[in-house]
Amino acid sequence: MTTPIGIDTGGTFTDFITFDADGRARIHKQPSTPDDPSRAVVAGLDAIGGPPGAPVLHGSTVATNALLERRGARTALVATAGFCDVLEIGRQNRPTLYALVPQKPPPLVPRTWRIAADERVSAAGQVLRPLDETALALALARLAAEGVESVAVCLLFSFLRPDHERRAGRLLREMLGPDVHVSLSVDVLPEYREYERTATTVINAYVAPLMSRYLDRLAADTAPRRLSVMQSNGGLLSAAAAGEQAARTALSGPAGGVVGARHVAATAGPDGRGFADLITFDMGGTSTDVALCPGRLPLTTEGEIAGLPLRLPLIDIHTVGAGGGSLAHVDSGGALLVGPRSAGADPGPAAYHAGYDAWRAALDARFAPGRATVTDANLILGRLDAERFLGGAMPLHAASARRALAALAAELGAATPEEAAWAVIRVANAAMERAVRRISVERGHDPRRFTLVAFGGGGPLHAAELAAGLSIPRVLVPPTPGVLSALGMLAAEPARDYSQTVMLPAAEADAARLAAAFAPLAARARAEAAAGGVDPTRLSLRHSLDARYVGQSHELVVAYAPGDSGATAGSGVVAAFHAAHAARYGYARPEAAVEIVTLRLAAVAPSVAPSPPARPVAGPDPTAARVGRRPVWFDGGFRDTALYVREFLRPGNLLPGPGVIYQYDTTTIIPPGWSAAVDRRENLILSLATVDSDGNLINNR
Repeated sequence: MTTPIGIDTGGTFTDFITFDADGRARIHKQPSTPDDPSRAVVAGLDAIGGPPGAPVLHGSTVATNALLERRGARTALVATAGFCDVLEIGRQNRPTLYALVPQKPPPLVPRTWRIAADERVSAAGQVLRPLDETALALALARLAAEGVESVAVCLLFSFLRPDHERRAGRLLREMLGPDVHVSLSVDVLPEYREYERTATTVINAYVAPLMSRYLDRLAADTAPRRLSVMQSNGGLLSAAAAGEQAARTALSGPAGGVVGARHVAATAGPDGRGFADLITFDMGGTSTDVALCPGRLPLTTEGEIAGLPLRLPLIDIHTVGAGGGSLAHVDSGGALLVGPRSAGADPGPAAYHAGYDAWRAALDARFAPGRATVTDANLILGRLDAERFLGGAMPLHAASARRALAALAAELGAATPEEAAWAVIRVANAAMERAVRRISVERGHDPRRFTLVAFGGGGPLHAAELAAGLSIPRVLVPPTPGVLSALGMLAAEPARDYSQTVMLPAAEADAARLAAAFAPLAARARAEAAAGGVDPTRLSLRHSLDARYVGQSHELVVAYAPGDSGATAGSGVVAAFHAAHAARYGYARPEAAVEIVTLRLAAVAPSVAPSPPARPVAGPDPTAARVGRRPVWFDGGFRDTALYVREFLRPGNLLPGPGVIYQYDTTTIIPPGWSAAVDRRENLILSLATVDSDGNLINNR
């Protein structure tokens, strides 16, 4: 079987990984091309090589960037008369509680392109007023003339009776032609809650034309390779399906990182038993993504992007604007801020440019304010080696970085550029520490129970100091941390999620009734799997239910096993819901009636994730990998520090801190008081150093 090629498009670099026949990884980092991400993908494929028929598994930022930058397709909305302004009304949430005049982001659909459909379906699914197609056709006639590229259709209670939406969709395609994309809520999100359903359908309509064009172009440029795309839920989707359901790719790249982290951690450690409870820490060029995995993928259906709810299943990832390219500046009160604005791939950090003045001019032309980046700070503190960046393929310019930090030091009143650089590192670390606390401590999880998995180009540079601040006992740095999100593409399984609101009393939910309700979802899953080239007989169908006490506003997800027989199915759901409610809220109400709100089905196809074989233990001495010593700044000043090349480390090696480990795709810092051990799969395990009675270094698991 041909090993696929995993590709993750980031803000600064596009990452590539594949595996040779002996299990060795081949990786490549290609500067991203934000104006057209496919150019970097094609150039990187040429550089990494591989069989021309090797499948491509891709994490894309096209949908994400279109939403964040508000540059999606020209989108219209067809809604039931009286409900066209639901996007503007939204919920009564106030994210900025103390803002006297809170500013909501403008709707993705302007009012002039919101079309009222004369129809009405009741909350019980009864047709109260048939769809007036003649009136709708008159209202739609002007959309073609105004250059609308995409239309979202979201009619009231269509998840109970989809006939009107289907007819409106057919009418739109007949009138506007095949070049205009049509998104129906019954296909995107057949669930109740009008605002969330409308917003999610509009998001899909807004990004689908861009994603379709991008994937069509990329598929043509990479032919005959088969192209698949990572979804926000950690599963793979065919390129054709991703173009239609583009909203499912909104967190495509970060999801790959979480999947890759769990894949590597499962066999890590000195005994190969792995680590189950993880905090993933992905520091890239423009942002840092963190997720808490308590033995499983942290899936949620209550995500948000660009200020809009996204009710599709996605991995619960928290993002902060702190990355290698994050710009440092001094605000009007004299405080140092780092991010969220980033220098990105163009112009990038000052260290990427031989001429500081040219970089400064390019930065001023595009951004304000900003003096230096986190990468510049790491370089002048000795944490990066100018000649070893990207394996020497992209030397850095220390003089430009120093001038950038000198300018920042003058604004801060710092004595030296190094002091300003250390301030930048501390502020960036504080932002990332707050992000980890947000997903752990604030949700009742003790970070001391977890392993921090550090990856991305900047993660291993900052991980140990971040772990120390949070009392996390160990840090896992995978063999190829700079391209771990791309590895996650290879470890992911082809998967689709399906849902259907049913509003069914649990007391009436016997096995036959639930089987009948799940049957259309299962049939759709098998049909779409076959259309995507997946054998339907190999699908694993995972059932779950959204349930609540009657009268509650929100639901809890409860697993459901279709093997439950007869009337016991409903009672099993009730018991499981009581237990889930007690676990989440600390109490249950056994006397209260339970309602099944939504059925959920995950259809997953198996995948064979590549993994490097376990290597024999060579012993603790890392001398063969040591390449010298140099001063490196740690808290308080420069310390004499050992330098290592990771390529020459062997399983069993123990490295005392302070130390710096260089490799092609990242640099790992071992602070004073810490040590690193190499396990049999060539992961680095960093922990607080201890010594035995003879003074020998011991590394705790």
